[in-house]
Amino acid sequence: MKLLIVEDNQELSRNIYQYLLREGYICEVSYSVQEAEDKLLCFPYDCIVLDVMLPDGNGLDLLKFLRSEGIDSSVLIISAKNALDDKILGLDLGADDYVTKPFHLPELHARLKAIYRRKILRGDPIITCNEISINTNTLEVSVQDQLLDLTKKEFDLLLYFITNKNRVLTRQTIAEHLWGDYTDSLANFDFVYQHVKNLRKKITTAGGNDYIGTVYGLGYKFNGNLA
Repeated sequence: MKLLIVEDNQELSRNIYQYLLREGYICEVSYSVQEAEDKLLCFPYDCIVLDVMLPDGNGLDLLKFLRSEGIDSSVLIISAKNALDDKILGLDLGADDYVTKPFHLPELHARLKAIYRRKILRGDPIITCNEISINTNTLEVSVQDQLLDLTKKEFDLLLYFITNKNRVLTRQTIAEHLWGDYTDSLANFDFVYQHVKNLRKKITTAGGNDYIGTVYGLGYKFNGNLA
C-alpha cells in the first residue's frame, strides 16, 4: 500500500514513516495542507494518514479537497485526545477511520490494514484470479498451488495488476505506485519493463497463463478474463 503521511510534528512523522517502511509500505511525508495537496495532484495514494492540526490550516479541509478533485484515497485521521468534533466531522466528510493521539504504531498499522482489506480487498486477505492466489497476510503467491519465489517489488507489482485488472496502467503510473516520488528524478521508466518481464516469466514457468499484455506506447494491462 502506498501512503501519504500528513503530519507536521517531525519526530512523530519520522517514527510513523520508519515503522511503516519496515512493514513494507511505500511512504511519503507532507508537513502542511499545501504540500499534501501538491503531492495528491501529482501522485496516487492508497491511503492518507492525516493529522487535523497543521501549520497552514485544518487537515479536514484536505478531505474536502480530495472529494472536490475526485481523489479516491482512503483516509485515516490522527486526532487529539479530546477532539470528538473533529472525529465526527472527519467521518462525515468521508474519512475511513481515526486513531487518537498518543497511539501505538502497531495499532496504526492494524487500522491501515483493516482499511485496505475493506476497500481494496473487499474484506478478504486472499485474492484469487483463476490459477493465481495471493495471500496479503503472508505475502505469498501461488500458481497452480505452487509457491512463487517473488521479490517484494514483484509481489507488489502483481497485487497492483490484479487489483486493477483489465485497466491500462502506464509505466509511469506503475513506477509512481511502487517507488513513490523517487521517480521524479528519473529520466525514464525502463526499469519497469524488467520487473514486468521477470514477473511474467515466473508466472508462466509455474504453469500460469500470461495475463500481462503490453499496450504499445502506453504500458501494460492485466487481462483478468483470460482463461
